[in-house]
Amino acid sequence: MNKGVLAAISAYFLWGVFPLYWKSMASVPTYEILCHRVIWSILFISILLFWRKQWNWMLLLKQNYRLLLPFIVSGILIAVNWLTYIWAVNSGYIVETSLGYFINPLVNVFLGVIVLRERLRIAQWISILIAFSGVLYLTIQYGQFPWISVILAFSFGFYGLIRKTSKLGSLEGLSLEMGILLTPAVITVIFLDAQGTSSFIQGSTITRILLTSTGLITTIPLLLFAYGARNVSLTTLGLLQYLAPTMQLLIGVHIYNEEFPQVRLVGFSLVWISFLVYSLEGVIYSRKRFREYQSEKKR
Repeated sequence: MNKGVLAAISAYFLWGVFPLYWKSMASVPTYEILCHRVIWSILFISILLFWRKQWNWMLLLKQNYRLLLPFIVSGILIAVNWLTYIWAVNSGYIVETSLGYFINPLVNVFLGVIVLRERLRIAQWISILIAFSGVLYLTIQYGQFPWISVILAFSFGFYGLIRKTSKLGSLEGLSLEMGILLTPAVITVIFLDAQGTSSFIQGSTITRILLTSTGLITTIPLLLFAYGARNVSLTTLGLLQYLAPTMQLLIGVHIYNEEFPQVRLVGFSLVWISFLVYSLEGVIYSRKRFREYQSEKKR
């Protein structure tokens, strides 16, 4: 199996079980969890960079500060994505977060067409239109716009686009993003400590362990995703990413007993149908190209 594909699958599996981890810290404010994710992630990444002696990229950045701009944007995007996701999970909206990540692959496909000039076949366009119909149906019939889903889908979609086109490697890029977010994270944690409201200081030993471990559980899947994003097409990423939201949906419904009424079922079904159309068309097209390749070799 292609290493990029394997890395992407591993990242999506880990993200799929994230609700279980964040639910274990439901008593901790979302913004505080976010700050600790940034702080402990940069610490863990620094250890990896020191061990692998990967510092040459800093010289490249020093010579061309314009390389910093896309990572400022990607850092903000990942912070928005994290904040929205953790808040939604701990507020009882795991099902809606799963919808966001069902939509996200099609956002990847759309961005691939608009920005990277990737060409879509008719069936792929049809799959995007079906998914859009599902979101529109949920908005009209369910009575409210699925803003959590849309924020998650587009923030991570643009994040993936920036990382795919960046000139730095996965580890270096992630280090730069966390470095950009580090200062406000540290200031917030110090302020909470001074006010006596720090969950890390005032909380239990388990809470401190969980907050500290956010660096590890955050860095590993992001590194896997960044590696995969640089080595496979956005359309392939769009196909693989359905693993994570499927797991999130099952966790939300069967473990945390979130409601999944018929209205949601219809809307989700349209998104699932779009995935089936996209997947089947991809399989048929790949087999056709393989047969053509085999025929050319025999000539």
